[in-house]
Amino acid sequence: MRVLPSGSTALLVELADLDEVLDLYAALEEDRPPGVVDLVPAARTVLVVTDPAQTTLDAVEAAVRRTVPRPGRRVGAEQVEVPVVYDGEDLGDVAAHLGVDPAEVVRRHAGTEWTVAFSGFAPGFGYLTPADGTWDVPRRPSPRTRVPAGSVALAGGFTGVYPRESPGGWQLVGRTDVAVFDLSRDPAALLRPGVRVRFVAVS
Repeated sequence: MRVLPSGSTALLVELADLDEVLDLYAALEEDRPPGVVDLVPAARTVLVVTDPAQTTLDAVEAAVRRTVPRPGRRVGAEQVEVPVVYDGEDLGDVAAHLGVDPAEVVRRHAGTEWTVAFSGFAPGFGYLTPADGTWDVPRRPSPRTRVPAGSVALAGGFTGVYPRESPGGWQLVGRTDVAVFDLSRDPAALLRPGVRVRFVAVS
């Protein structure tokens, strides 16, 4: 673990890998040190944002270093279901890569409990990791210039839902009508770190 200042009111905690990030994030989210107002996990870091009127960076760093990471990394009780039409353009390629047929990809994807590990790329885009099993699916050799909003995709061990139309290089396996990012909603992002997700196959 390496702890670095990030501006005058935050600390950036650097860790070895995503598992360490999720375990530390779960522990900090469960018992936030005094004065910590936000926690932002990423692939190998946790940003710890503080209120300088309530604490100091030195005090928060000491609290972070004393924190015992929580294994299991399933923080929070919120669960959402996302209905998916599994007709993605890359479903056949994903099946071939995994050595199964497309129906088995659908069964596995919908049968897995996923958890949002962190957000990035675009507002509302959550990187979801599986509770068990591995999804070692490579990105496309060349990205698409246009991926429709609501596209459900796989890449590099993650699944995600594109919140808006954008370029993208993930493998498309389906689509949903659920708005995963809506500024009129509070919170605007449906898929936030710690939220558990079940994908439900629909026709």
